Amino acid sequence: MTEEIKKIQVIIDDKEIDVPEGVTVLQACEIAEQEIPVFCYHSKLSIAGNCRMCLVQVEGKRNPIASCAMQASHGMKISTKSEMVTKARKGNLEFLLINHPLDCPVCDQGGECDLQDITMAYGPSSSRFKDNKRAVKNKNFGPLIKTEMTRCIHCTRCVRFATEVAGAEEVGAFGRGEDMEISSYLEQAVTSELSGNMIDLCPVGALTSKPYAFKARSWELTPTNSIDVMDAVGSNIRVDSKNNEVMRILPIANEAVNEEWLSDKARFSYDGLLTQRLDRPYIRQDGKLKAVEWHEAFIFAAKEIKKHNADEVAALSGDLADVESQFCLKELMDKIGSLHRDCRQDGAFLPMDERCDYLFNTTIESIEQADHCLIVGSNVRLEAPIINARIRKSTLHHGLKVAYVGPSADLTYKIESLGDKLSILNKILSGSHAYAKTLKEAKNPMIIIGQGALASPDGEGIYKTCRAIADKYGFVHDDWNGFNILHTAAGRVGGLDIGFAPGEKGKDTRKILQAAERNEIKVIYLLGADEIDEDALKNTFVIYQGSHGDKAAHIASVIFPAAAYTEKEALYVNTEGRIQQTRRAVFPPGEAKEDWKIIRALSEILHKKLPYDTRKDILSKLAKTYPAYKDFSRIEKGQWHEIKAIEVRRGMMTLPINNYYQTNPIARASVTMAKCTVGKNDSKSEGRQVRKDTKATKYRTEK
Repeated sequence: MTEEIKKIQVIIDDKEIDVPEGVTVLQACEIAEQEIPVFCYHSKLSIAGNCRMCLVQVEGKRNPIASCAMQASHGMKISTKSEMVTKARKGNLEFLLINHPLDCPVCDQGGECDLQDITMAYGPSSSRFKDNKRAVKNKNFGPLIKTEMTRCIHCTRCVRFATEVAGAEEVGAFGRGEDMEISSYLEQAVTSELSGNMIDLCPVGALTSKPYAFKARSWELTPTNSIDVMDAVGSNIRVDSKNNEVMRILPIANEAVNEEWLSDKARFSYDGLLTQRLDRPYIRQDGKLKAVEWHEAFIFAAKEIKKHNADEVAALSGDLADVESQFCLKELMDKIGSLHRDCRQDGAFLPMDERCDYLFNTTIESIEQADHCLIVGSNVRLEAPIINARIRKSTLHHGLKVAYVGPSADLTYKIESLGDKLSILNKILSGSHAYAKTLKEAKNPMIIIGQGALASPDGEGIYKTCRAIADKYGFVHDDWNGFNILHTAAGRVGGLDIGFAPGEKGKDTRKILQAAERNEIKVIYLLGADEIDEDALKNTFVIYQGSHGDKAAHIASVIFPAAAYTEKEALYVNTEGRIQQTRRAVFPPGEAKEDWKIIRALSEILHKKLPYDTRKDILSKLAKTYPAYKDFSRIEKGQWHEIKAIEVRRGMMTLPINNYYQTNPIARASVTMAKCTVGKNDSKSEGRQVRKDTKATKYRTEK
């Protein structure tokens, strides 16, 4: 049971309120709904007390105090609106504005600037400072962050974020007094996968988005709340659009998932939505792709499917496939009679008897309750930067101890490396390894198994041995489940939920590709599946449905252009099993359509019509068929059950992500992500550093 929180009584502006013991004066004022101006304070960062804007008057104190740095005590009388407080804030703001340039009309922070807002409330109408203003040379923070360091007010939020949350101690303050500057230590690009959050944290226009620079004003944008699909975390995002074009993506605070952070790939890859897009159907004739009408493309594909037996037809879904499209494709394959289908492009071993078999059961938020964590075959920093930040937070503030089995990786926090040999898991299970004693003493242990481990040749052995470790050392007890699968694909859990996997006699991804090489599979339907070996499909009739002209589109016999995640309403299930929904922010380009509608139309041409005329019909069937889809507000886990262990064979694991910035078709089409991949700091050549095979064919809406 949780301990009861002690309360204390304080008086704020002559109003008595009860607040939890241990809160600061600033937090007490927030509880009392009294607005306190701040620049340096942030609830997720350590207290710096740099800006002095949060001054309040406390009875018995001669001078105003910084409310962010003083703890509230019982009986304390606080004034937030006295003449002393107002005068102190005005004077302090006047000092902050001494060197600040008057460039609001050309600043990208305009309209969203804390300094602008607070100056309107407390700023003087004129300046008494007559000397020349101080100017600071701009720093190179890489292709993502644009710097105007003359605007910097030295709040050090960026420094504290990089050090405390991101774990990349690359940004700091140099000099003292008037000579103080914020810069990266080695004058190089910030390497953290969370660096874009420093833009959100900056209360002025010193750090702004380089890809978004001078593109639009905040009041011109139309915001749409949605979900990120660049990884399997399911970060909550806001998509800002203008004239049917996505202009930027920002995080939405959700303490249960991403807190208020967002990974760089999720934030900056949106320019890939405009390049290499598929905007009309194509069929391949005489070795060349030819643009056709939808009906002709459907007939072309249907004729080929009808030519072959059901056993010669297969389907694979990709990392960005939504639940509705996978569900429709599965039902279409059932009507055709084919059992060959899979949503695991990498061939990962994942049982599907119960939902807890393949979920991140601890949940992201509950990582902070764990005391020991064993990571197996996963570079969490690249596979799920938001979850990695949560683990780092727990190591710093909650005493979490982390051990690691797998190839060496810099996870930004202290780990106990147990080596990269699979035999280590056998020793831990038998109790002969020294780490077994640590697990016995743990109260809330957790294990995180990555796709690198499960997709290895002995994925089944690794999975079942880890399940046995979880059972033996009490990873599952009472209301605690410490067995976790870390997915890297946004569409994977949804596919497993609805059973987009081989039937009893069906073939999985590896067997489908092997059969295609032997010419046993004649037709394959790729639902955005680009992370496969295309060479195996040279002699196969390939139906490709996707949003981008990526790898699989080059070998396709038929191409169905589909909407991207910002262009449709669709369900995605994150790694912990949380069902969330994207919202349409812009319309698809050209003749592209939502995925489920394409499959539904093809089924009619095949004379195997699916009984869904609206998305609501699909959601209704999902709710009736799968318990997890009845109530999106809770996470359905399933019943924990034992799985018989088998010994892990000797071997090595490889990590699934080598290049964090280019893991899916949208990211590979992004010029910004290409610049990050190059990773150079020469600002002069930065604009030319793009992938050679990236065609910047920008789609523009006809007026």
